[in-house]
Order: sequence, then C-alpha cells, then structure tokens
Amino acid sequence: MNSSILKKAGFTKTILSLSVALSISPTLFAQEQTNANESDVEKIAVVGTRSAPRSVGDSAVPVDIISAEEFKSTGSTDITTMMQAAVPSFNVNDQPINDASTLVRPANLRGLAPDHTLILVNGKRRHRSAVITFLGGQISDGAQGPDISVIPSVALKQVEVLRDGAAAQYGSDAIAGVINFALKDDSEGGTVEFNTGQYYEGDGATTMVAGNVGLPLTDQGFVNLSLEYRTSDPTSRSVQRDDAAALIDGGNNFVEDPAQVWGSPEIKGDLKFFANAGLELDENSEAYLFGNYARREVEGGFYFRNPHNRGGVNDGGTNESGEQLLLVADLTPDLSGNCPTDIAVGSNVLENPVYINQVANNPDCFAFNELFPGGFTPKFGGIVTDASLVVGTRGELDNELNYDVSGSYGSNEIDYAISNTINPSLGPDTPTSFNPGRYIQTEASLNIDINKFIDIGGNEPLFLAGGIEYRYESFEAIAGDPKSYEVGPLAAQGFGIGSNGFPGLAARFQGKNSRNSAAVYIDSEYFFSDDFMVSAAIRYEDFTDFGNTTKGKLSARYQLSDTVALRGAISTGFKAPTIGQSNVRNVTTAFSATGLVDRATLPPSDPIAIQKGATPLQPEEATSYSVGWVGEFDNGVFMTIDYFNIEVEDRISTTSGITLTQTDIDTLLAQGVTDASSFSEVSFFTNDFATSTQGVDIVANYSMEMLGGDTVFSFAGNWTDTEVDDVKTFRVNGEQVQNISSTRIRMIEDNLPEYRFSLTGNHTNGDWRVLTRLNYYSEIFEDHIDAGLPIEEVGAEYTVDFEIGYHVNDALIVTLGARNALDNFPDENRLYDTEVAGSKYPTTSPIGINGGFYYLKGVYTF
Repeated sequence: MNSSILKKAGFTKTILSLSVALSISPTLFAQEQTNANESDVEKIAVVGTRSAPRSVGDSAVPVDIISAEEFKSTGSTDITTMMQAAVPSFNVNDQPINDASTLVRPANLRGLAPDHTLILVNGKRRHRSAVITFLGGQISDGAQGPDISVIPSVALKQVEVLRDGAAAQYGSDAIAGVINFALKDDSEGGTVEFNTGQYYEGDGATTMVAGNVGLPLTDQGFVNLSLEYRTSDPTSRSVQRDDAAALIDGGNNFVEDPAQVWGSPEIKGDLKFFANAGLELDENSEAYLFGNYARREVEGGFYFRNPHNRGGVNDGGTNESGEQLLLVADLTPDLSGNCPTDIAVGSNVLENPVYINQVANNPDCFAFNELFPGGFTPKFGGIVTDASLVVGTRGELDNELNYDVSGSYGSNEIDYAISNTINPSLGPDTPTSFNPGRYIQTEASLNIDINKFIDIGGNEPLFLAGGIEYRYESFEAIAGDPKSYEVGPLAAQGFGIGSNGFPGLAARFQGKNSRNSAAVYIDSEYFFSDDFMVSAAIRYEDFTDFGNTTKGKLSARYQLSDTVALRGAISTGFKAPTIGQSNVRNVTTAFSATGLVDRATLPPSDPIAIQKGATPLQPEEATSYSVGWVGEFDNGVFMTIDYFNIEVEDRISTTSGITLTQTDIDTLLAQGVTDASSFSEVSFFTNDFATSTQGVDIVANYSMEMLGGDTVFSFAGNWTDTEVDDVKTFRVNGEQVQNISSTRIRMIEDNLPEYRFSLTGNHTNGDWRVLTRLNYYSEIFEDHIDAGLPIEEVGAEYTVDFEIGYHVNDALIVTLGARNALDNFPDENRLYDTEVAGSKYPTTSPIGINGGFYYLKGVYTF
C-alpha cells in the first residue's frame, strides 16, 4: 500500500479523529437490511488509526461498530438503553430514588466508572454533564461523565465503541475505552420516525417522534438536521412499606399506598436537536460544523417521611419508657406557648387527645402532622439543558501534510427541583416546592492535528501524526431559592434546615471554579511487512490544578495466515479529577444501616472534610494491556476473542458516609463552621482505592440463506471481573480509619454481572423481517438502598427480545416488537421489601425492574 492509495482511501475521514492511534473491530449485530452477501467485516470506523480507515478485520485493538439501523432494532427510545442492548460490556440500570442519577443515568463500560470512558462526537471530545453521581450503586459513586442521552438516535450514522485504553491518544478519561458517535452527513433525503409503547403492567407509556433531513449546502456541501421529542410516564414496582402499613392499620387514612414509589421517573419532555454541516472549500480542503441543543425535564420519587419519627420534622426523641415522642414547635415570639413535649405518638398520633387539643387546635403550637398528617414523600427532579458547537477546517497542503484545526464549546446545566416537601425550620410558613440550585459544566477546546506519510525506504511509508490541544473547564454552582436553605425560626427547637431531602445550595457557597490544560502528542504507525503492523503513541498533558502527566501506548497486529490474525496492545492512562469533584457541595438524604440520614458531600478543602481525613485530589493512574485473536473464514464466519486487563490506582470516589459525633460538631462550631449541625454524616471525594479489572470479549457473526430468505446470526459475549486490590486509610482524630466499607467493596466487585451475552438472529424475506435476541446476565450482589443489609446475590436472568417488521412500500416500514418479551423480572426482595423501603425488586438489576415492554414504530424514508 503506497501513500497515494492511502490518501485516496481515507483522507477525508482519517482527520476526524481528535487524537487516535487505535483500530477497528467487528460489528456486534447485523444491520437490519444488510444483504446476506455483504459481510459485516467490511464496515469502516471514523475513529481508528489516523492512517487510512481499514476493514474491521484489520484491527490491532477491538472496536464495535453499531449502525443506525441496529439501534432501531432495540425497541428503546433512550440511547443509553440502546447501547446496553448493543454492547455486551456496556451496563446501565434503572435509577429510581437516586438523586441526580435519576436525571442522568450512569453507565459502565468494561466494569469501570462512567467517567472512565471518553465520549466523542464526530471524533471530537464531548463535554461532561453537570451531574455528579452522588448515589451510583457504589461503582459509579462520585463519577462525572458526559450525558449521552442528549444525542438523538435519528442523527446517527453509526457508533464506534473502542474497547481499549486510549489516554495516550485522547488524554484524560479514556481508561475503559472510547465511544464515538458519528453523525449522518447526507445532503439529501431523510426519515420520519414514530415510536410508541408501554410496559406489560400498563404503565410507563412512551411516545417518541423524530425526523432527519439532509440538505445541500451549495453544490459542494451538506447540512444534516435531526430533531427528536419524547415523553414517558412513570412506573411503579413497589409494595407498601411496613411502617406505612402500620400507620394505616393504626387508623391513619392519610397515608398513600404505596407510600413510596420505586420505578422509572416521569420524563415530562425531552427535546433533542443536532446539526451537522460540511462544505468543500477547494479540492484539498473543507470546513465543518456540528452542534446540538437539548432540554429534558425529569421528575422521580424520594423516600417516605414517616409522620411519627422523621428526624428534624416529627422526631421528638423518646421518653424514659422508650416511647417515640412527637416534635412540637412553640410559635410564640417569647416561647411562652407551653407546648407539650411529651406526646407519645403510639400507633396513630392523630388520635391522641393531647395532640388534638394542645397542638392541632392550639395556634401557639405546631407539628408538621397538621400539614402532612400521613407523612410525605418528596418528588425530586429537574431540567437538564445541554448545548455544544464544534467548528473546524481540514485539508491537505502541497507537501502532502494533512491538517485539522478545530475549536469547540460545550455546556451542560442542571436546574434541580424538589416538591411535596418542606423546610422544617420555617414551620407552617414553609413552601412545599423549591429550586435548590443549579450546576453548570462548561468546556472549550482548541485542537491542531497534523499527519503525513514519510518514505523511510522500508516496506511501507511511516505514518506520523502529532498535535496540540488546549482545554478550558469550569464548574459553577448557583444558589437555590432562599427558602430552600434558609435557617428558619424553628431551627433552634430541633427542626431541620433546608428543603427536606435535598437542601438548597446556600448563597455563601455558590461560585465558579475553573482550570486549563495543554497537551501535545505524537502518534506513529508502520508496516514492517504486509502482515505485521506496529503503532505507538505518546502524550504529555499539563493541568493548572494538579500538574502534568505523560502516557504512552504500543499496539501491534500480525496476520498469521489468510484467515487468522493476532493483535495486542499495552498502554498507560489517567483520569484527571474533575473540577466538579474537587469543588461540589451537596446535601442529600441517604439510607444507612440506621435508617435515613442527611449526608453532606463536601469539597476535599472543606474544614469538616479535612477534619475527617480529606486531602487534595490527584489523577487516577491506569495500566492496561490486551491480546486478541481474529478469525475470518471462507465459510463466512467472522470471530474475535479479546482479553483485557486494566489496573487503576488512586480511584476517585466519594467516601462511605462518615458519622459526625457531637464532639466533631462542637469543635467545628467553635471554628466558625456554622452549618456543622445541619447533617449527621459527611462524605467527600478522595483517591480511595485501587482495582484490577480483567475480562474477555467474544464477538462472532455468520450469514446464511435460510427459509427462502437471508439470516444473519450474531453472538456477543463478555466476562468481566473486578477486584479491589487496596483501600487507603486516613488519619482522623489520631486514628487510622478506612473510609470504604466491606459491603461497598463487594458492590464495586459484584454489582455488575460477571457474564453477559446476547445471541441474535435477524431474518429477512421479501418485505418481511424478523429479529429475535436472547440475552443473559449472570448473578449480581446488591446492597439494597445502601443500607448495609445482608442480602444474598440476585440470581442470573435471561430475557428475550422480539420484533417483526413489514415494508408497506419502498418508503415505509412498520415494526411491532417487545423488549423482554417473556416479561421476566429479577428476584423479589422477599426479606427487605416492606421492612425497609417498599422496593419489590433489586433496583440495580441489569434486566431492570419494569418487566416486558411492547412497542409499535414506523419509519418513513424519503
């Protein structure tokens, strides 16, 4: 292969990559309308080597290539769920009652945290979400990754999932791999899609409409526009909590059934827009532009507040006999109301004569049972707004030097909202709806990339590339409305401060933090012979907040015979602590072994965090290697088997909740930390532990004529095993303590299925198409609602997806299908369902908790 052939084969696509020295691997599933004579191994990725794009069989490291048509065969309207159906090592689960995770669901690639995967669009780095996962099933705790759900599937040409470490090419985050979303670039035609469905249980009705159109931009360019809008009703897979049932049995008819809802949140509106444009400037250069705008409003549930014993709201302590007492406020200015402090709640305090006569009918005394006689369950959610713009130009100079110069800007904003709750310290004057604050993540970058083939007199020319990158990142916290954090007059009487469940960010804590980074890289590739290729890359990156790092990568591929090849790679990587992780402040209600607690997540620089052992954050460091086998046989079978091993040191996470003793609180109050008495537990970000993750990916495809039509069989399997190798200790009050519990270690190791596979058959016959997919997920361990309960493993599960499509004419195809068609559910929480929080199923189950979902969709192409 000479340089002129290489240029003709791939110049216009090779430069799209930001900093890549990777390769290409087989598609996971067959395209819906792939002809049986077309082999999936002919697919080409935009991300890959900076050299000419290759067929997927010529890979040095694995990349799964998923076409737009394949996404449509999942039956989902959410791209995160689509990814899980298509990539065996990609895991995401439902997030009921999980704070900010309800708005942006965390996803895990190859058993690592969400922000260990770098996200690209058209080969350019995607900005992060402003959501930091405070409650993420342990493995995702503290992660701050991009929000891929803002990308409409109708805008996609294909998705490329690199399953290999790539920090030496891309910089921070590319420890688990890289996912590139390639946008459609058609200059004519388009599609209109409609999708509607609901769960077998009769809830969760979802409607989605979408459209894509390609338009010419003069005779030398294109503008491709995509728009999607969807809504989704909430679901409930709950049973009544035992404490709520006891209240009803005691005669309290104000308690809802169920008092607390476990299920998918309501998506009130989800608008996504993407534009992609390109224009040829002359025969050797072109300009490009792409960007997006998205807005999503989500509302989910929270934990039930018991009207007898909710701390800071109803809990008045206990008497000498151990009976629960009611918290009663004195509303008189001089506290002369002589309000009772010894009301035993019994089975129903509403029937207690002392409560009726001396509180409910006494204007000088007050208890929140007057406003919420059956207790209350807050509703939590918010509005996610996302926008980005990338502009650039690429081309070839007279000396055959290829260049790509681009600039990008991205912003993600989370405006939180909580309703059906109170600020207890404000007493009867409290609002019941609050806006507790906003977080804004902003990023901008400038990239200059060049590459050239250099004749060094060997078998092939040496491919050499290099570039520089400058990035700016900021994280801004904006205070909530004053009522959400105000210290009201009842605070001195033992009532809680701030909007209960998610206190607002106080004005004194709002602010904007930022940093800059600069990077330079060199990337090379050389064919020592027609059968043996080696590539190498090195990257130096410097951050203004923690210093610099240098990472490298070496990969190779050797063609053993016409049908079999070996490949492998070794690399070092890193993930820089995000600005949000270093500076965010959040208070939320979490479950612990002792019940509900108000837990504050504080910056590592906060005096309370420092007292409990916090230190400045440092980058996570990774070393990974992979070896693989590729088989491409004459009978049409294509198979890859890849082993990977990733060791990550200094992993950044939030600590387990650390109890604040009264001595701690008194000490901090004496230091002027006035909010020390507002919460009972603290957590902070820290470089807490080290892990080793290893696994095997197997991908196979086979096409054949069958039953008068064409059938494509696809298999994708994954084994991933994670071990926590080391846990750091911290010196607190003169003692060495470990800020991560044994249960949490087990969640990190076992909360994701160790084995996953899918077997797909896609049959086309004339105007008909039938797809069947069998999915398997091995057992997991779940620490139910982070309560430290001794729950056994959740059993392995199978699910079956099925759909049948019919081409009404050349333009319209109608499809009827079902996800989890056999309506399978995970093992029920038989021991800790009603006793703890009313969750019928394990909420982190990889098959979800909602059961089967049927759908009808139509796609019109013009």
